[in-house]
Amino acid sequence: MEGRSPVVLFIGDSVTDCGRRADPDGGIGHGYVREVARILHDTGSRATVRNRGIDGSRAKDLRARWTTDCIQLRPDVVSVLVGVNDTWRRYDSDDQTTPAAFEEDYRAILQRAARGTSALLVLVEPFIVPITETQRTWREDLEPKIEVVHRLSSEFGAILVPADRYLNEQAARLGATEVASDGVHPAPTGHRLLADLWWQTVSQSARFSAAVQTEGSSRR
Repeated sequence: MEGRSPVVLFIGDSVTDCGRRADPDGGIGHGYVREVARILHDTGSRATVRNRGIDGSRAKDLRARWTTDCIQLRPDVVSVLVGVNDTWRRYDSDDQTTPAAFEEDYRAILQRAARGTSALLVLVEPFIVPITETQRTWREDLEPKIEVVHRLSSEFGAILVPADRYLNEQAARLGATEVASDGVHPAPTGHRLLADLWWQTVSQSARFSAAVQTEGSSRR
């Protein structure tokens, strides 16, 4: 990392994207990525935050763009959040992604990250915060994919961010629409909660602190 700022890369779907391609202020969007970038800045880190979320992305889409959107950026930390569209397309387009196919694509990008970078890997659980009875039925498809993320996190020595569990716990306390207005995309409160969870989980890692050159792991 000598001679350049550490790079923290967030990659995934619309939850990560959050309008980042139309964002004149760093191109990081207006969601949880911006919140994490602010927290990093407050620690005194010199890290540069990159956002490569693209709305609608599934695991296979990340695999297709992994070289340009990950490897070529030479990241020091790679945070992946993908999976809800792999579930959603089954229900709105009759286009199912099996757990096996999801795992194959997800493992492929992690293998390429491990070979092509020395980055610390962070895997964020895909999540649904159901606001309708129909969305509750989606969990039968999503939960096996969450299990895949858990297995891959263990296999690749990645940090696991338990977003699905945590956001649903918060939805029970605050109300589902306060967390995710449509059950999938976080509301402003949801983005703050996700950023706080990400930071509290990831910043406990000494490797993360070294990678982004922070003084320590506390937030404020």
